[in-house]
Amino acid sequence: MSDGKFIAFTDNYADNSTEAGFQFTFFCDNCREGYKTKFIESKSHKKRGLLRGIGKLAGAAASITGDYRFGYGVERGTDVISERYQGMSPQWHKEHDAAFEKAQNEAKGHFHRCPKCTKWVCENCWNEQTNLCVECAPREAVEVAAARAGKMVEDIRKKAAETQVFTGKIEEKITICPACGKPAGSGKFCVNCGAPLKFVVCEKCGAKNPPGTRFCGECGTRIGD
Repeated sequence: MSDGKFIAFTDNYADNSTEAGFQFTFFCDNCREGYKTKFIESKSHKKRGLLRGIGKLAGAAASITGDYRFGYGVERGTDVISERYQGMSPQWHKEHDAAFEKAQNEAKGHFHRCPKCTKWVCENCWNEQTNLCVECAPREAVEVAAARAGKMVEDIRKKAAETQVFTGKIEEKITICPACGKPAGSGKFCVNCGAPLKFVVCEKCGAKNPPGTRFCGECGTRIGD
């Protein structure tokens, strides 16, 4: 994070910096989509790695020549530098502040500040016709299309509610077994006692009636006379 020398144009950002370099992501105050700035390599970290490499080479050369004092001295210098950069060095923090300022200038080109609500929004959330964010001034074409689609759905549901889909009859008849007197089910044999079930056909209307029926369930004619 910055040490306070630079104030962010928006507090809606994430610091993705590491010891190796600096990078930041700035987010839209409306849709929360982010823009990640270009990675800036840390010069101090690169220099540190170079000195480490020199130390290792010098140590190897001293071992070959038998002069360990030269290698020891360079290794001592490398150790001091390692300790200096542990926990992020002052040089790293200076680089971080400069990178943060540069990242903000880069990110500002991808955001707009709404003069009404003062939010920083991305291109998708900016109404270029009114120079306001889409929350304060929705795009007319978008709102018209959304309203039309909503009305279409409403009409479809209303029409479906008024449409008669099923035109058949819903009947529920219980067949009583003439042998055991219990509901016999809809098969040819009673589900309770197994007695065969034979429907009685009305001579007048031809309707099939359960066994034991005295009057036709369709026309009321007496059956079995």
